[in-house]
Amino acid sequence: MVSTEIVTADGVVRGRAGRRVARWRALPYAAAPTGDLRLRAPQPVQPWTGVREATEFSFAAVQNPGGARTGPRTWQPTGEDCLTLNVTAPVTPSASPRPVLVFIHGGGYLLGTSSMYSGARLALRGDVIVVSVNYRLGAFGYVDFSEFSTTERPFDSNLGLRDQVAALDWVQRNIAAFGGDPDNVTIFGESAGAHAVITLLATPAARGLFHRAIAQSAPADWTMRPEEASRFAHRCLERLGADPTDAATVLSSVPASELGRAGDRALGRALREEPGSFPYAPVVDGDFLPEAPLDAIAAGRAHPVPLIIGTNRDEVTLFQRFAKTVPHTPQQLSTAFGRYEPGAEQQVTSRYPGYPAARTAVRVASDLMFLRPTLAVLEGHSRHAPTYAYRFDFAPRALRLAGLGATHALDLVPVFGWVDGPVGRAMTAAGGRRGFRAVQDFMQDNWTSFARTGRPQSSWPTYTAERRATCIIDHPPRVLIDPDSAQREAWQGIRLAETAADRKNEA
Repeated sequence: MVSTEIVTADGVVRGRAGRRVARWRALPYAAAPTGDLRLRAPQPVQPWTGVREATEFSFAAVQNPGGARTGPRTWQPTGEDCLTLNVTAPVTPSASPRPVLVFIHGGGYLLGTSSMYSGARLALRGDVIVVSVNYRLGAFGYVDFSEFSTTERPFDSNLGLRDQVAALDWVQRNIAAFGGDPDNVTIFGESAGAHAVITLLATPAARGLFHRAIAQSAPADWTMRPEEASRFAHRCLERLGADPTDAATVLSSVPASELGRAGDRALGRALREEPGSFPYAPVVDGDFLPEAPLDAIAAGRAHPVPLIIGTNRDEVTLFQRFAKTVPHTPQQLSTAFGRYEPGAEQQVTSRYPGYPAARTAVRVASDLMFLRPTLAVLEGHSRHAPTYAYRFDFAPRALRLAGLGATHALDLVPVFGWVDGPVGRAMTAAGGRRGFRAVQDFMQDNWTSFARTGRPQSSWPTYTAERRATCIIDHPPRVLIDPDSAQREAWQGIRLAETAADRKNEA
């Protein structure tokens, strides 16, 4: 049994040890972003004296309370004092420092909490350390209010992204005390967390803070241009009933719940009016994020670390059934295609036999939101660093019967080892648990092999523009060369109309 009393750079913390793993919860990696620090870049933690108990979770980021769900009928409290992370490590001694995996949770940058992702089973399977991170969400993390700064009350941009960099800096300074190797850090995330991974590849301040990256279902081109971010910030102010001349005072003093609701209502309006857009996103501010991540990746200016990236076969079925935040009907898709260059809709949909039938439209929506930007990352990053592609195809029988298939976020179940937990048992009540366990072993072994060496297991080749080898994660797994090539070709060259115009003007 290892000691759970650890000396960090900021003070002593005491965690909780079980028979197989030790856990430290709600470790602060930055000062509480409250009071004068609201809407400011994260600041260093003030060191403490004595021993800080790190056995319980504290606050999740401000969000709709239902988003910070920790169980069927339990929710984590939310608050602005949320810049914390959790560490899970095997209790058995190790002859050398362990690889570190840092997980960035998803939730559309508007909901979620790190407390759901302790990573105990993943840590044990791969003999690694798992860190899960909270960061500011919604109006507190992904609305750029910097234009309303005053001399007395400045505001900063890209706060959620800055939080993630601050957390990675904490890992560099502290993880050795927990038995981790600061020179072997892998960031991984799903959905918005995967988008964060892609964005961190293009963030100069993150250089050297991680050495490998895994992006699961990344909507990789969510990034906002400054003028778009400004329009959305003004919409949030309107929801607060504030005038831009009073913005600094209102943003500093309004209750957190009101600011959060104003952002979410402005987001809802934007999603209705502009299907396919998503204003809660990092902004290309020319400073902290100098250029759009996909542009940096294509030009070879992103951090050239090994990368695993992929999508699920049936991403949008989850949104079609429950969230309604992603365009998935032919009418919504036609509006969404209006944001792209002329002819994009016809070019794409002609490659999907059966369109505009509802089932085919959902396939187009999945590929529009997730596959299209993932292909752009694959094409760009593979020219500069080892890159591995996958498609997650496995779905238990119950999900297939329900019409969900290999839907969005299903891959989290095997990655975090939940197949034999309540969620996995419910999904496999109609059969498929044996196959799901095999998929779980495959993903955990490959994710931790990649974290340890920079390569998944030997049967998974790199992705290149010549072969486009893709690992199909199913039972059994297999490698296909350029799967769904007709659809891939349809998406190639499809760009936002604004991006095309900007490039024409620059030329």
